Amino acid sequence: MTPRERTLAVLARKQPDRLPRELKLTPPVLEAFQQRTGATDPAEYFALDARDVFLAPPAQLPDFSPYYPEGLPKLWNPPGWEVGEWGVGVKGCSTYHFIHIEHPMRRLTTIEELEQYPFPDPTPPARHQHLAGEVRALHERGLFAIGFMEWTIFEIAWHMRGMEELFQDLVFNPAFAEYLLDRITTIRCAQARLQAAAGVDMLKIGDDMGTQIAMFMSPAMYRRWFKPRHAAVIRAAREIRPNLPVCYHSDGKCWDIIPDLIEIGVTVLNPVQPECLDLVQVKKEFGDRLVFWGGIGTQTTMPFATPDEVYRTVQQTIETLGPTGYLPCPTHVLEPEVPWENIHAYLRAVEEYRFS
Repeated sequence: MTPRERTLAVLARKQPDRLPRELKLTPPVLEAFQQRTGATDPAEYFALDARDVFLAPPAQLPDFSPYYPEGLPKLWNPPGWEVGEWGVGVKGCSTYHFIHIEHPMRRLTTIEELEQYPFPDPTPPARHQHLAGEVRALHERGLFAIGFMEWTIFEIAWHMRGMEELFQDLVFNPAFAEYLLDRITTIRCAQARLQAAAGVDMLKIGDDMGTQIAMFMSPAMYRRWFKPRHAAVIRAAREIRPNLPVCYHSDGKCWDIIPDLIEIGVTVLNPVQPECLDLVQVKKEFGDRLVFWGGIGTQTTMPFATPDEVYRTVQQTIETLGPTGYLPCPTHVLEPEVPWENIHAYLRAVEEYRFS
């Protein structure tokens, strides 16, 4: 089987020749990987099965300086700061992959101000005309193509507005929140159509809804504000490709809304964090309706187990969440605490798993 064929088999709950593998590295681990191997791309070096494809950034950004009236001298062009197409200021921190975020909408108070805000536009051809060719090139190599849409609605909304301010809007200024979330949803629907039309094998959306011990919000708040908007994005993609698999990413304990995700058409759940979810219970309750993608703890197993323990845990997790309908991989990017030997133990454990 090609990598694409085996990944599609997993999504169809069929038995592939072997299980696919996926991993991503934090910048320090990527640097160590490059020093050890002389290679630049872990996906190529480790012969991983899937690749993400993205829209291109806009040719020119709007002037977001009016939204940083106090922080502009410190924020705008010093080394390490970037302002992206949503106007969010991002600065890398000294620790691994963590970032500091500046919120351009923090000072806004009215819908009229929102109407004037320069929201991004994914529809110019220069932003998406490469997608079909990129997907076709991946398919020619036998690879599985994922249309990735990070921070779909909730996360980009709080990045722009500020988390405390967004939650206050949801309760005390609902008209403002409706306008903001609807504008984001319209943009994401357009993006979903473009990625679906390009021929991706799976659309990956997601907003982290879980903390380590509970959700960021009540299930009722999720159902009021975010469930219908996630549903709209999925519908938009399936207007183009009715059977397109859709993966939803949420770190943390998102148990309470898993039935809601299934109801709106999610077919793959990621990352199924074992520190937050009971994997046996997840498989028992939802294994007939969801494919699982993840399951190997990056807070526990990958950094702190021995290589032999990693190997055994990966194979045991395959038995728990699979063996069919499951793609085993680390639940997040690998941090610098993860030993090189543990990366190889994960890769070997997946490659050497034998279906009974």
